[in-house]
Amino acid sequence: MPSMLTGVWLSGDILKRINYLKAYKCGFSMTVGLNTSSTSETLNDVNFTSTTCPRHVVLVAPEVHWNTGNVGRTCLGAGAVLHLIRPLGFSLDDRQVKRAGLDYWPKVSLQVWDDFDQFMAGLQPAQGELAMFTKNGRHPYWRMPLAQRLFMVFGSETQGLSPSILTRYPDQTYRIPINSDIRCLNLSTSVGIALYENIRQWATDDPARNPSP
Repeated sequence: MPSMLTGVWLSGDILKRINYLKAYKCGFSMTVGLNTSSTSETLNDVNFTSTTCPRHVVLVAPEVHWNTGNVGRTCLGAGAVLHLIRPLGFSLDDRQVKRAGLDYWPKVSLQVWDDFDQFMAGLQPAQGELAMFTKNGRHPYWRMPLAQRLFMVFGSETQGLSPSILTRYPDQTYRIPINSDIRCLNLSTSVGIALYENIRQWATDDPARNPSP
């Protein structure tokens, strides 16, 4: 049967031996539900909370309210903190933001900063705790660092991250590969891909945690 975490066909016997609870070492508690009506085990439910390994999503100058609302809902579901860095292209009181976040928006762990320098001074992330996402990033997103604390930083929908930010962290830039049929992925889609890939690697003790040079 296919494992949701690896996409590889595995027998029930092998699945029994997979230690999904490795995630506990980083504060992720996972509940595995089994389908007892089948002769094969299925992973049909994974619940986790982030405690000792906080994940942070940083949106620099986001422009579209419903993207930010969707990102907020994703962060809440993944136990991540959402940081918004001004200028914003909308008001946080905008009903469209709340509509995209549904009734979850008031529960989102949200911090708003006046500019990128204020954010950096306030939280003081080390370079190994930063992943700057840009279309032409140096590394693919599955090579993100798996630091105890990680900040995934995304630019605006139309401009991306500014050169003044990217040039400060040339070796901390990451890309999500796309083909030439589109210019870029939607911002909230990119956040979801990056955030859950990072969680997946922790949860499965993925070899990408210690990539070859």
